[in-house]
Amino acid sequence: MRIHSFFSFFLLVSLANAEEWSSFRGPSGMGTTDQNIPLQWDTSSIVWKTQLPGTGQSSAVGAGSKIFVTSGETDGARRHLLCVDQDNGQLLWQRTVRSSNPESVHRMNGWGTPTPATDGKRVVAFFGPAGLHCFDLNGKSLWSLNLGDFPGSWGVAASPIILNGIVYHNCDSMGPSRLIAVNLETGKIIWESPRAEKPRGGWSTPVSIEVNGKSQLVLNGEYGVRGYDLSSGSELWFSKGFNGRGSPIPFFGDGLLYVVNGKPGDLYAVKPALGDGQKSKMIWNAKRNGGRDLPSPAMLESMVFVTSMGGVITCYDAPTGKILWIDRLEGAFSGSPLVSKSHYYIQNESGVTFVIEPDRKHLKVIARNRLSQSQEEIFRSTLSPISGKLYTRSLDQLYCFAGN
Repeated sequence: MRIHSFFSFFLLVSLANAEEWSSFRGPSGMGTTDQNIPLQWDTSSIVWKTQLPGTGQSSAVGAGSKIFVTSGETDGARRHLLCVDQDNGQLLWQRTVRSSNPESVHRMNGWGTPTPATDGKRVVAFFGPAGLHCFDLNGKSLWSLNLGDFPGSWGVAASPIILNGIVYHNCDSMGPSRLIAVNLETGKIIWESPRAEKPRGGWSTPVSIEVNGKSQLVLNGEYGVRGYDLSSGSELWFSKGFNGRGSPIPFFGDGLLYVVNGKPGDLYAVKPALGDGQKSKMIWNAKRNGGRDLPSPAMLESMVFVTSMGGVITCYDAPTGKILWIDRLEGAFSGSPLVSKSHYYIQNESGVTFVIEPDRKHLKVIARNRLSQSQEEIFRSTLSPISGKLYTRSLDQLYCFAGN
Protein backbone atom coordinates (compact mmCIF):
# COMPACT_ATOMS: atom_id res chain seq x y z
CA MET A 1 0.00 0.00 0.00
CA ARG A 2 1.42 3.39 -0.98
CA ILE A 3 2.19 5.63 1.99
CA HIS A 4 1.11 9.24 1.65
CA SER A 5 4.01 11.33 0.33
CA PHE A 6 4.44 13.64 3.28
CA PHE A 7 4.07 11.24 6.17
CA SER A 8 6.66 8.83 4.81
CA PHE A 9 9.34 11.17 6.19
CA PHE A 10 8.17 10.74 9.74
CA LEU A 11 8.87 7.02 9.68
CA LEU A 12 12.48 8.20 9.93
CA VAL A 13 11.99 10.22 13.10
CA SER A 14 10.86 8.94 16.49
CA LEU A 15 7.83 10.60 18.05
CA ALA A 16 10.03 11.89 20.86
CA ASN A 17 12.13 13.88 18.41
CA ALA A 18 9.38 14.94 15.99
CA GLU A 19 9.13 18.49 17.34
CA GLU A 20 12.82 19.13 17.96
CA TRP A 21 14.42 21.58 15.55
CA SER A 22 17.93 20.84 16.76
CA SER A 23 19.94 20.82 13.52
CA PHE A 24 19.89 22.30 10.02
CA ARG A 25 16.41 21.87 8.51
CA GLY A 26 15.03 19.96 11.48
CA PRO A 27 14.86 16.31 12.54
CA SER A 28 14.63 14.87 9.01
CA GLY A 29 17.26 17.27 7.65
CA MET A 30 14.87 18.02 4.80
CA GLY A 31 12.82 20.87 6.24
CA THR A 32 9.68 18.83 6.99
CA THR A 33 7.54 19.49 10.04
CA ASP A 34 4.26 18.30 11.50
CA GLN A 35 3.94 21.50 13.54
CA ASN A 36 1.11 23.89 12.74
CA ILE A 37 2.81 26.61 10.71
CA PRO A 38 0.96 29.92 10.23
CA LEU A 39 0.02 30.95 6.72
CA GLN A 40 0.35 34.72 7.15
CA TRP A 41 2.60 37.16 8.98
CA ASP A 42 4.10 40.65 8.63
CA THR A 43 6.18 43.10 10.65
CA SER A 44 3.46 43.25 13.32
CA SER A 45 3.99 39.53 13.92
CA ILE A 46 7.57 40.02 15.18
CA VAL A 47 7.87 38.92 18.82
CA TRP A 48 11.46 40.14 19.07
CA LYS A 49 14.40 41.03 16.85
CA THR A 50 18.01 40.87 17.99
CA GLN A 51 21.07 42.51 16.47
CA LEU A 52 23.82 39.89 16.17
CA PRO A 53 27.56 40.43 16.42
CA GLY A 54 29.21 39.77 13.07
CA THR A 55 27.29 38.41 10.10
CA GLY A 56 26.13 34.94 9.10
CA GLN A 57 23.76 32.77 7.12
CA SER A 58 23.24 29.86 9.51
CA SER A 59 19.72 28.91 10.56
CA ALA A 60 18.35 28.87 14.11
CA VAL A 61 18.21 25.70 16.22
CA GLY A 62 16.71 25.29 19.67
CA ALA A 63 17.33 23.47 22.95
CA GLY A 64 15.07 24.11 25.93
CA SER A 65 14.65 27.87 26.27
CA LYS A 66 17.72 28.66 24.16
CA ILE A 67 18.25 29.48 20.48
CA PHE A 68 21.63 29.00 18.77
CA VAL A 69 23.08 30.56 15.61
CA THR A 70 26.59 31.28 14.33
CA SER A 71 28.25 34.35 12.84
CA GLY A 72 31.67 35.63 11.82
CA GLU A 73 33.55 38.89 11.58
CA THR A 74 34.23 40.38 8.15
CA ASP A 75 37.90 39.35 8.13
CA GLY A 76 37.19 35.73 9.11
CA ALA A 77 39.63 35.90 12.02
CA ARG A 78 36.85 35.49 14.62
CA ARG A 79 33.78 33.24 14.41
CA HIS A 80 31.01 33.17 17.01
CA LEU A 81 28.57 30.67 18.48
CA LEU A 82 25.68 32.71 19.86
CA CYS A 83 23.11 31.66 22.48
CA VAL A 84 19.91 33.73 22.63
CA ASP A 85 17.01 33.58 25.08
CA GLN A 86 13.98 32.14 23.30
CA ASP A 87 11.52 34.33 25.22
CA ASN A 88 13.01 37.80 24.72
CA GLY A 89 15.92 37.56 22.26
CA GLN A 90 18.53 38.56 24.83
CA LEU A 91 22.06 37.40 24.00
CA LEU A 92 22.85 35.02 26.87
CA TRP A 93 26.39 34.14 25.87
CA GLN A 94 28.85 34.31 22.98
CA ARG A 95 31.80 32.03 22.39
CA THR A 96 34.43 33.24 19.94
CA VAL A 97 36.75 30.94 18.00
CA ARG A 98 39.79 32.49 16.38
CA SER A 99 41.29 31.53 13.04
CA SER A 100 44.94 32.36 12.39
CA ASN A 101 44.65 31.64 8.67
CA PRO A 102 41.09 32.46 7.51
CA GLU A 103 39.95 30.80 4.29
CA SER A 104 38.79 32.81 1.30
CA VAL A 105 35.02 32.91 0.75
CA HIS A 106 32.69 33.59 -2.16
CA ARG A 107 30.90 36.94 -2.13
CA MET A 108 27.62 35.15 -1.29
CA ASN A 109 29.23 33.16 1.52
CA GLY A 110 30.81 34.22 4.79
CA TRP A 111 32.37 32.82 7.97
CA GLY A 112 29.11 31.99 9.77
CA THR A 113 27.22 29.79 7.30
CA PRO A 114 27.16 26.28 8.87
CA THR A 115 24.22 25.79 11.25
CA PRO A 116 25.03 24.44 14.74
CA ALA A 117 23.52 21.19 16.06
CA THR A 118 22.41 20.27 19.58
CA ASP A 119 21.29 17.13 21.41
CA GLY A 120 19.64 19.18 24.18
CA LYS A 121 22.71 18.96 26.44
CA ARG A 122 25.50 20.04 24.13
CA VAL A 123 25.82 22.24 21.06
CA VAL A 124 28.31 21.68 18.23
CA ALA A 125 29.48 24.35 15.78
CA PHE A 126 31.70 24.06 12.69
CA PHE A 127 33.92 26.91 11.53
CA GLY A 128 35.94 25.45 8.65
CA PRO A 129 39.70 25.68 9.29
CA ALA A 130 38.88 27.13 12.73
CA GLY A 131 37.60 23.65 13.67
CA LEU A 132 34.63 21.76 15.07
CA HIS A 133 33.73 22.79 18.62
CA CYS A 134 31.44 21.41 21.33
CA PHE A 135 30.03 23.38 24.28
CA ASP A 136 27.49 22.68 26.98
CA LEU A 137 24.32 24.77 26.96
CA ASN A 138 25.90 27.29 29.34
CA GLY A 139 28.80 27.90 26.97
CA LYS A 140 31.46 25.77 28.69
CA SER A 141 33.95 24.41 26.16
CA LEU A 142 33.94 20.60 26.12
CA TRP A 143 36.20 19.76 23.18
CA SER A 144 37.59 21.08 19.91
CA LEU A 145 38.71 19.24 16.79
CA ASN A 146 40.92 20.53 13.98
CA LEU A 147 39.54 19.17 10.69
CA GLY A 148 42.06 20.69 8.27
CA ASP A 149 42.55 23.79 6.14
CA PHE A 150 39.59 23.54 3.72
CA PRO A 151 41.47 25.20 0.86
CA GLY A 152 39.65 27.03 -1.91
CA SER A 153 38.01 30.36 -2.66
CA TRP A 154 34.38 29.45 -1.86
CA GLY A 155 34.35 28.91 1.91
CA VAL A 156 32.48 26.25 3.89
CA ALA A 157 28.76 25.70 4.41
CA ALA A 158 28.16 22.07 5.49
CA SER A 159 26.48 21.72 8.89
CA PRO A 160 27.10 18.99 11.47
CA ILE A 161 24.26 16.69 12.49
CA ILE A 162 23.89 14.61 15.67
CA LEU A 163 22.37 11.11 15.70
CA ASN A 164 22.40 8.86 18.78
CA GLY A 165 25.39 10.53 20.39
CA ILE A 166 27.46 10.75 17.21
CA VAL A 167 28.30 13.88 15.22
CA TYR A 168 28.39 13.33 11.45
CA HIS A 169 30.08 15.94 9.32
CA ASN A 170 30.94 16.53 5.66
CA CYS A 171 34.56 17.65 5.22
CA ASP A 172 34.59 18.11 1.43
CA SER A 173 37.08 20.65 0.11
CA MET A 174 39.33 21.35 -2.85
CA GLY A 175 41.98 19.40 -0.95
CA PRO A 176 41.63 16.08 0.91
CA SER A 177 37.93 15.34 1.54
CA ARG A 178 36.14 12.97 3.88
CA LEU A 179 32.93 12.21 5.77
CA ILE A 180 33.52 11.74 9.49
CA ALA A 181 31.75 10.42 12.58
CA VAL A 182 32.76 11.92 15.94
CA ASN A 183 31.88 10.79 19.47
CA LEU A 184 29.77 13.65 20.85
CA GLU A 185 30.95 13.10 24.41
CA THR A 186 34.70 12.80 23.80
CA GLY A 187 35.33 14.57 20.49
CA LYS A 188 37.22 11.53 19.16
CA ILE A 189 36.82 10.50 15.53
CA ILE A 190 35.05 7.12 15.33
CA TRP A 191 35.48 6.64 11.58
CA GLU A 192 36.25 8.61 8.48
CA SER A 193 35.31 7.76 4.92
CA PRO A 194 37.53 9.27 2.19
CA ARG A 195 35.83 11.26 -0.56
CA ALA A 196 37.30 12.43 -3.87
CA GLU A 197 38.96 15.84 -3.96
CA LYS A 198 36.69 18.38 -5.65
CA PRO A 199 37.43 21.03 -8.28
CA ARG A 200 35.51 23.56 -6.17
CA GLY A 201 34.81 21.94 -2.78
CA GLY A 202 31.61 20.75 -1.12
CA TRP A 203 28.86 22.34 0.93
CA SER A 204 26.06 19.83 1.46
CA THR A 205 24.92 18.47 4.82
CA PRO A 206 24.39 14.70 5.31
CA VAL A 207 20.93 13.38 6.15
CA SER A 208 19.78 10.05 7.55
CA ILE A 209 17.20 8.02 5.63
CA GLU A 210 15.67 4.61 6.21
CA VAL A 211 15.68 2.02 3.42
CA ASN A 212 13.89 -1.28 4.06
CA GLY A 213 14.11 -0.74 7.81
CA LYS A 214 17.82 0.14 7.81
CA SER A 215 19.20 3.63 8.34
CA GLN A 216 21.96 5.12 6.21
CA LEU A 217 23.58 8.49 5.62
CA VAL A 218 23.07 10.26 2.30
CA LEU A 219 25.40 13.02 1.12
CA ASN A 220 25.17 15.05 -2.07
CA GLY A 221 28.42 16.17 -3.68
CA GLU A 222 30.09 17.63 -6.73
CA TYR A 223 30.06 14.31 -8.63
CA GLY A 224 26.74 12.92 -7.44
CA VAL A 225 24.94 11.52 -4.40
CA ARG A 226 26.19 8.69 -2.18
CA GLY A 227 24.88 6.48 0.61
CA TYR A 228 27.00 5.46 3.61
CA ASP A 229 26.75 2.94 6.42
CA LEU A 230 26.11 4.81 9.68
CA SER A 231 28.21 2.52 11.87
CA SER A 232 31.30 2.12 9.69
CA GLY A 233 31.25 4.89 7.08
CA SER A 234 31.59 2.38 4.25
CA GLU A 235 30.07 3.53 0.96
CA LEU A 236 26.87 1.66 0.12
CA TRP A 237 26.07 3.12 -3.29
CA PHE A 238 26.72 6.02 -5.66
CA SER A 239 24.55 7.75 -8.26
CA LYS A 240 26.31 10.08 -10.67
CA GLY A 241 24.93 13.62 -10.91
CA PHE A 242 24.60 15.91 -13.91
CA ASN A 243 26.56 19.11 -13.43
CA GLY A 244 28.59 19.42 -10.27
CA ARG A 245 28.52 21.37 -7.00
CA GLY A 246 25.97 19.17 -5.20
CA SER A 247 25.13 21.83 -2.60
CA PRO A 248 21.38 21.20 -2.10
CA ILE A 249 20.34 18.45 0.29
CA PRO A 250 18.36 15.69 -1.48
CA PHE A 251 14.76 15.07 -0.49
CA PHE A 252 13.59 11.54 0.45
CA GLY A 253 10.00 10.37 0.13
CA ASP A 254 8.08 7.30 -1.05
CA GLY A 255 11.35 5.40 -1.27
CA LEU A 256 13.04 7.82 -3.69
CA LEU A 257 15.69 10.51 -3.34
CA TYR A 258 15.07 13.65 -5.37
CA VAL A 259 18.37 15.34 -6.18
CA VAL A 260 19.52 18.56 -7.86
CA ASN A 261 23.10 19.48 -8.65
CA GLY A 262 23.69 23.10 -7.71
CA LYS A 263 24.83 24.14 -11.17
CA PRO A 264 22.24 23.95 -13.98
CA GLY A 265 21.44 20.29 -14.60
CA ASP A 266 18.65 17.74 -14.45
CA LEU A 267 16.56 16.93 -11.40
CA TYR A 268 16.82 13.18 -10.86
CA ALA A 269 15.13 10.53 -8.75
CA VAL A 270 17.23 7.73 -7.25
CA LYS A 271 16.16 4.53 -5.57
CA PRO A 272 18.88 4.02 -2.93
CA ALA A 273 20.39 0.60 -2.34
CA LEU A 274 21.30 -1.22 0.88
CA GLY A 275 24.81 -2.12 -0.20
CA ASP A 276 25.99 -5.77 -0.19
CA GLY A 277 26.59 -5.57 -3.92
CA GLN A 278 23.31 -3.81 -4.64
CA LYS A 279 23.39 -0.70 -6.79
CA SER A 280 21.26 2.40 -6.63
CA LYS A 281 18.94 2.95 -9.57
CA MET A 282 18.14 6.25 -11.24
CA ILE A 283 14.39 6.05 -11.83
CA TRP A 284 14.07 9.19 -13.94
CA ASN A 285 15.73 12.49 -14.74
CA ALA A 286 13.97 15.67 -15.82
CA LYS A 287 15.02 19.00 -17.26
CA ARG A 288 15.59 21.89 -14.89
CA ASN A 289 14.71 25.46 -15.77
CA GLY A 290 15.91 28.78 -14.42
CA GLY A 291 19.64 28.36 -13.94
CA ARG A 292 21.44 27.42 -10.75
CA ASP A 293 19.84 25.63 -7.81
CA LEU A 294 20.81 26.47 -4.24
CA PRO A 295 17.46 25.72 -2.50
CA SER A 296 16.82 22.01 -1.98
CA PRO A 297 13.96 20.16 -3.68
CA ALA A 298 10.87 19.24 -1.66
CA MET A 299 8.00 16.81 -2.16
CA LEU A 300 4.39 17.31 -1.10
CA GLU A 301 1.31 15.38 -2.26
CA SER A 302 3.25 13.41 -4.91
CA MET A 303 4.65 16.62 -6.40
CA VAL A 304 8.28 17.73 -6.33
CA PHE A 305 8.90 21.48 -6.11
CA VAL A 306 12.25 23.04 -7.02
CA THR A 307 12.93 26.77 -6.82
CA SER A 308 16.04 28.08 -8.55
CA MET A 309 18.27 30.84 -7.21
CA GLY A 310 16.65 33.17 -9.75
CA GLY A 311 13.10 32.38 -8.58
CA VAL A 312 11.95 30.00 -11.32
CA ILE A 313 9.79 27.39 -9.61
CA THR A 314 9.03 24.08 -11.32
CA CYS A 315 6.54 21.44 -10.24
CA TYR A 316 7.17 17.81 -11.22
CA ASP A 317 5.13 14.64 -10.88
CA ALA A 318 7.08 12.72 -8.22
CA PRO A 319 6.65 9.17 -9.58
CA THR A 320 7.48 10.01 -13.21
CA GLY A 321 9.40 13.30 -13.35
CA LYS A 322 6.88 14.83 -15.74
CA ILE A 323 6.88 18.63 -15.60
CA LEU A 324 3.45 19.77 -14.43
CA TRP A 325 4.07 23.53 -14.59
CA ILE A 326 6.77 26.23 -14.53
CA ASP A 327 6.37 29.70 -13.05
CA ARG A 328 8.35 32.41 -11.29
CA LEU A 329 8.54 33.85 -7.79
CA GLU A 330 9.82 37.37 -7.16
CA GLY A 331 13.36 37.80 -5.89
CA ALA A 332 16.54 35.78 -5.43
CA PHE A 333 16.58 32.58 -3.34
CA SER A 334 19.40 31.11 -1.28
CA GLY A 335 17.61 29.35 1.60
CA SER A 336 15.81 26.02 1.32
CA PRO A 337 12.08 25.44 1.80
CA LEU A 338 10.11 24.54 4.91
CA VAL A 339 7.41 21.92 4.26
CA SER A 340 4.37 21.53 6.50
CA LYS A 341 1.64 18.92 6.14
CA SER A 342 -0.11 21.02 3.52
CA HIS A 343 2.12 23.88 2.30
CA TYR A 344 5.51 24.75 0.84
CA TYR A 345 7.22 27.82 2.35
CA ILE A 346 10.22 29.49 0.78
CA GLN A 347 11.87 32.77 1.79
CA ASN A 348 13.67 35.03 -0.66
CA GLU A 349 16.74 37.16 0.07
CA SER A 350 14.55 40.19 0.86
CA GLY A 351 12.84 38.32 3.70
CA VAL A 352 9.58 37.67 1.83
CA THR A 353 8.20 34.15 2.36
CA PHE A 354 5.94 32.68 -0.30
CA VAL A 355 3.38 30.19 0.99
CA ILE A 356 2.41 27.76 -1.76
CA GLU A 357 -0.53 25.39 -1.75
CA PRO A 358 0.15 22.24 -3.82
CA ASP A 359 -1.68 22.22 -7.16
CA ARG A 360 -0.97 20.02 -10.17
CA LYS A 361 -2.13 22.60 -12.71
CA HIS A 362 -0.55 25.89 -11.74
CA LEU A 363 1.39 27.86 -9.11
CA LYS A 364 -0.92 28.70 -6.22
CA VAL A 365 0.61 31.32 -3.91
CA ILE A 366 -1.76 31.90 -1.01
CA ALA A 367 0.42 34.40 0.91
CA ARG A 368 3.43 36.70 0.51
CA ASN A 369 4.73 37.47 3.97
CA ARG A 370 7.27 40.27 4.46
CA LEU A 371 9.26 40.63 7.70
CA SER A 372 11.51 43.57 6.90
CA GLN A 373 10.91 46.88 5.15
CA SER A 374 14.65 47.49 4.82
CA GLN A 375 16.18 47.28 1.36
CA GLU A 376 19.57 46.56 2.92
CA GLU A 377 18.84 43.34 4.79
CA ILE A 378 19.72 40.05 3.11
CA PHE A 379 18.11 36.76 4.20
CA ARG A 380 19.94 33.57 3.17
CA SER A 381 18.92 31.27 6.01
CA THR A 382 16.07 28.75 6.21
CA LEU A 383 12.93 29.12 8.35
CA SER A 384 13.03 27.26 11.69
CA PRO A 385 9.81 26.35 13.59
CA ILE A 386 10.68 26.07 17.29
CA SER A 387 8.24 25.78 20.22
CA GLY A 388 5.27 27.29 18.41
CA LYS A 389 7.13 30.23 16.85
CA LEU A 390 9.12 30.78 13.67
CA TYR A 391 12.71 31.96 13.47
CA THR A 392 14.78 33.37 10.65
CA ARG A 393 17.78 35.61 10.33
CA SER A 394 19.19 38.19 7.97
CA LEU A 395 22.95 38.54 7.83
CA ASP A 396 23.08 40.39 11.16
CA GLN A 397 19.64 40.15 12.80
CA LEU A 398 17.73 37.24 14.32
CA TYR A 399 13.91 37.30 14.14
CA CYS A 400 11.35 35.50 16.26
CA PHE A 401 7.79 35.84 15.00
CA ALA A 402 4.32 34.36 15.14
CA GLY A 403 1.56 34.52 12.57
CA ASN A 404 -2.04 33.87 11.73
